[in-house]
Amino acid sequence: MCAHVIIAEDDAKQAELLRRYLEREGHAVTVVGDGLAALDAVRHREPDLLVLDVMMPRADGLDVVRVLRAERRELPVLMLTARSTEDDLLLGLDLGADDYVTKPYSPRELMARVRTLLRRSRRASDAGETAPADAAVLTVGTLVVDPTRHLVSVGGEAVECTPGEFRILAALAAEPERVFTRQQLLAELHGFDRYISDRTVDVHVMNLRKKIEPAPRRPTRLLTVFGVGYKLTDPAKATARASS
Repeated sequence: MCAHVIIAEDDAKQAELLRRYLEREGHAVTVVGDGLAALDAVRHREPDLLVLDVMMPRADGLDVVRVLRAERRELPVLMLTARSTEDDLLLGLDLGADDYVTKPYSPRELMARVRTLLRRSRRASDAGETAPADAAVLTVGTLVVDPTRHLVSVGGEAVECTPGEFRILAALAAEPERVFTRQQLLAELHGFDRYISDRTVDVHVMNLRKKIEPAPRRPTRLLTVFGVGYKLTDPAKATARASS
């Protein structure tokens, strides 16, 4: 599958190595050396994937992701960084990165990540082109998740989710009342760096509660099943069961 990939990397040797590997697999490649140039390239060239270094001049990679997601651009973003602490990795995910690889990395591993992101993006695009307008809309009480259009609403009010949050919420909404383990939800976020722990899911759930719960610290919709994981429920049905 030929794709257009933008590499945003201020290390010229690293950028050239990535360019050669990507072109060897048949992809068209654009290389830029700073964050502002990356934003400009994405806006004008509409790539299929952005490979984004975190530490760059003018605007760092985290700021680039923050801006792109604020503009509702859904292109896959693979972040590269020398930082390896869990907090740094979680911050990238929270902002909307799709994958995160720490330096030094294996070029073969990196290309496997690229292929995974491109396949997932292509499947989502194909589903959007072929599915009926109301296909696969998931409803749990007043919560509505539309995987085709990547939309979430609660009580008719739109909710903005990062790609990672959306994938977890869609998995839960597809099977209400089912208890998912953290490992099962991590599988929905496949491709993330091997250093990321189960805490990744906890962070996404915490952020989702801020967006879909009236009282995030006392959730009634996205519930913890202690010692197991999480489930999504309809608060109205739960109240009715409790009072019957």
